[in-house]
Amino acid sequence: MTAYTAPLDDLRFVLFDVLGADQILHGLRGGEEHTRGIFDAVLEGAAQLSEQVLAPTNAPADAEGCHFDPQTHTVTTPRGFKHAFAQFAEGGWTSLTNPERYGGQALPLVLGIATTEIFQSGNLAWSLYPLLSEGATHALEMHGEEWQRERFMRPIIEGRWTGTMCLTEPQAGSDLGLLKTRADPAGPDAEGHASYRLSGTKIFISAGEHDLTENIVHLVLARLPDAPPGSAGISMFIVPKFKVNADGSLGERNPVTAGAIEHKMGIHACSTCVMNFDGAVGYMISRPHKGLAAMFTMMNAARLSVGVQGLALSERAWQNSLTYARERLQSRAASGPRFPDLPADNLLAQPDVRRMLLTQRAFVEGSRVLVLYTALQRDIEARAEDEAARQAAGDLVAFLIPIAKALATELAQESTKEALQIYGGHGYIAENGMEQFVRDARIITLYEGTTGIQAEDLLGRKILKLQGAGFKRLVGEIGAFCARHQDDPQLAAFTTVLADMSTKWVGLTTSLAARAQANAEEVGAAAVDYLYYSGYLTLAYLWARSVAAAESGGQAAAFRKAKRDTARFYFTRILPRCLGHQAAIEAGVDSLPDID
Repeated sequence: MTAYTAPLDDLRFVLFDVLGADQILHGLRGGEEHTRGIFDAVLEGAAQLSEQVLAPTNAPADAEGCHFDPQTHTVTTPRGFKHAFAQFAEGGWTSLTNPERYGGQALPLVLGIATTEIFQSGNLAWSLYPLLSEGATHALEMHGEEWQRERFMRPIIEGRWTGTMCLTEPQAGSDLGLLKTRADPAGPDAEGHASYRLSGTKIFISAGEHDLTENIVHLVLARLPDAPPGSAGISMFIVPKFKVNADGSLGERNPVTAGAIEHKMGIHACSTCVMNFDGAVGYMISRPHKGLAAMFTMMNAARLSVGVQGLALSERAWQNSLTYARERLQSRAASGPRFPDLPADNLLAQPDVRRMLLTQRAFVEGSRVLVLYTALQRDIEARAEDEAARQAAGDLVAFLIPIAKALATELAQESTKEALQIYGGHGYIAENGMEQFVRDARIITLYEGTTGIQAEDLLGRKILKLQGAGFKRLVGEIGAFCARHQDDPQLAAFTTVLADMSTKWVGLTTSLAARAQANAEEVGAAAVDYLYYSGYLTLAYLWARSVAAAESGGQAAAFRKAKRDTARFYFTRILPRCLGHQAAIEAGVDSLPDID
């Protein structure tokens, strides 16, 4: 059984000292009420719920899994899940960042992401049930009609219903242009709203069926009869599990049912469903053949939250491997006994164990700044009065989303593996909890777009098609930071390296863009290595900012030393990985011969 304590000190440090989120948000539209006191109260409430309610269910729920009844096509979630969701909804957590006019609290996304980390560390599988609702409500807010927002969005915000994203089909994974689910016009309903009958099968639908709420709202991609082929012919539809009457009450069961739940490597306590639509009644969101825009609204929100999942799993694994390394007596230090009165030294006496722990810490605390920084830019994009500020923030968000999703989830593979390694053979045993984190972490590099898809988006779209707008802004920000601190002896070891690497990043990007213009295959050949190069350098910048904030923020001496030591480790041991990625990028597509 693993323990969990919410990292409130570091969350506050990142939010208030590194990012200055409270001051920035105060100057945005509606931000005058977003005080630090409110932030602290929300963080402490989330910590209490996660530590006391969610975290204790993590291992038992993984062992129990979900129960599927093929006769009724229903799913029963593990013991404790309904109670936890009821407390989650009663506490107002389902409405935290939603608009006030639909029952939300309109708190900033950066605070919502901070609480998401806390809940996901408590129990990742449980957190998936409310997580998809966030993307669904955002899509309804941005693309739905007013009556759709009132009828389908408000109950989700109230915590009475949940939402899903129904995209993938057996023959259409990432290539949604291949999907076959059909939406046939069914004429107006009793109130005159145009309705459709949806038929088809969707797979890998997280929380597609469960017993936590009274209704589930599926947002479904499908084709109209006259749809053009490919992704240009995709529309999006609202399909509720139970039909909804004009007064908001539930009507008869809609013919959308779970055909099965997947037997998975990890996240056993989340019902990942095969969903069958057999002429289910639905309503179109937005306009015909414009479903991809609504889908990407959901997808981008989900991608950042998936990056947070990597952080959350890494945090809990690191906490427990650190405790184990302190307590486990094994062998002696090469330089002589650290604890001569004990039969052996603890694992911290071994340099390689310290390497693994520092790797985890560097990834955890660096990823935390990355996801919160990205979320803060989204708040600025949504709430700033100044158009130029919104544009700048939007450029940064577009550039950072694929990095935050892919890098944080890939680093979670390494972090959870290192945590298990510290336990040795005991880490491989289920009762100690490490193997669950390794299993659970494996999915997060896959869903909402694999690492390769994120990399292609970063290089092919954000750099080439959008001419590197966000990239240029981030490089400029790094340059300004280095110039501002060039005479600071506490930061010299970081800013010198960072400025040099940033210059090389620009040169590498320019060279790669030129090669891609000559041969489009260069994008796919270089994309993943380019994402890692960009991600490691971005984390280096955020680690340098963290050290600067720690040195100037009145932090305790031990806290400042921990930040300096971890940043130094990152710059000397992790950042040089960029050299290998650069070599792979420069090898080009010729190093990837065709395979017969």
